[in-house]
Amino acid sequence: MEASVCPIDAQFSGQISTLLSPPPLPQVQEYFEALVTERQCHLKVKTDGKHGKGVYSEVDFQGDDLVLRDQMLVGAQHSSNKIDCLVCSFCFQFIGSIELQIGRKLYLEELGVSAIDECGSSDDMGCSSSSEKTCIPQDSIQSLMNGSLQLPYSENFPLPSVVPCPGGCKEAYYCSKSCAEADWDSFHSLLCIGHGSSSPNTEALSKFIKHANETNDIFILAAKVISFTILRYRKLKAAHVEQEGKHDTSNACDSCIFPLLLEAWKPVSMGFKRRWWECIALPEDVDSCEEAEFRMQIKNLAFESLQLLKEAIYDRECAPLFSLDIYGHIIGMFELNNLDLVVASPVEDYFLYIDDLPVSQKKKAEKITKIFLDALGEDYSISCQGTAFFPLQSCMNHSCIPNAKAFKREEDRDGGATIVALQSIAKGEEITISYIDEDLPYEERQKLLADYGFICRCPKCVDEAS
Repeated sequence: MEASVCPIDAQFSGQISTLLSPPPLPQVQEYFEALVTERQCHLKVKTDGKHGKGVYSEVDFQGDDLVLRDQMLVGAQHSSNKIDCLVCSFCFQFIGSIELQIGRKLYLEELGVSAIDECGSSDDMGCSSSSEKTCIPQDSIQSLMNGSLQLPYSENFPLPSVVPCPGGCKEAYYCSKSCAEADWDSFHSLLCIGHGSSSPNTEALSKFIKHANETNDIFILAAKVISFTILRYRKLKAAHVEQEGKHDTSNACDSCIFPLLLEAWKPVSMGFKRRWWECIALPEDVDSCEEAEFRMQIKNLAFESLQLLKEAIYDRECAPLFSLDIYGHIIGMFELNNLDLVVASPVEDYFLYIDDLPVSQKKKAEKITKIFLDALGEDYSISCQGTAFFPLQSCMNHSCIPNAKAFKREEDRDGGATIVALQSIAKGEEITISYIDEDLPYEERQKLLADYGFICRCPKCVDEAS
């Protein structure tokens, strides 16, 4: 079946159109006022600006002041980054121990590369893909992973213990029981491939995840949004049935299905959206005459992903969510609004700490640590990397002379978005960030910003254009 033919889009066209329509302004204002209160920040989201939504200061900020710590609505670690970093699948802070982080990385690298070609038998030695890196005896790697080998001074870098997935999968791990429960209730119970999963077809779910990892892991984010909405809908329906005092849920709520689905969708409805295949930037190696073909390929790729997801977690009462139009708009929302998810590695901090020790202590410590540092090579400092959608941060407009920026401070050790002031910001002034490298020449900036669907007319661009 081609992407242009999708029965759900035709069957539920009216409901799909309603889901994709911008919410009423009073509802938008109410939603963001509640978020600002929850985040305890001194900001206000206005919906009547010339650029649509905008974020404004409610107090005076000085340079380097914290403007906002925003929690993500949905986020995911890049699949390729999971070898390098073991993090909580909900808040994305590093977990386990320094030893586990190092040992696990060396072990997984050994499994993922041709270690036999590099070092002989993989039963005896472990090494990474680069022949310049030091090979580590297998028993040393195992000692790091099981905790029997403690590295010097690692106690100065404690990490939360590893909490397994409640559903028993080997894909998700957490820093605490509260994070495990929050992720399970919000997303993961439908997307878990373990024995305790709520997915009606975990085999199909495994195929969906494999397809996403091999093509574009932005599909994982889209699946999280659909799972999030379905689970919210089910909670709202259960509360509605209980309030009405009805115990037979088979037909108790037929007339309220779509209103409840619309309410469950509300947090997602607040994000600016366009269809993914229409807003994705044209790669440099694709000629303009091939643009239509490229965009159709992207649409077909989304359709393939959606069919796999539908087979895995389809819910008849939430059928409109499985339309290609909804799926395309969800992914387009990420394409236009996402912020890089970055969490600094404690392993990097650990080795820098060893390097800064007094000479005598450093020499003693390096007798143990140097072999592991050499085995890791330049990869020792890799941070947790992914992508996420942040409700308040996504409302911030662009400027090529921004007064704020996304910047992780030393104390920011999870995946939250941290926005700090670049200069003094007066009460009532709009908070702006740069979506691109603002130091690029005017023409390059405008070309990049065109992918976001607007022409920048900030004072810098106006001045340079004239």
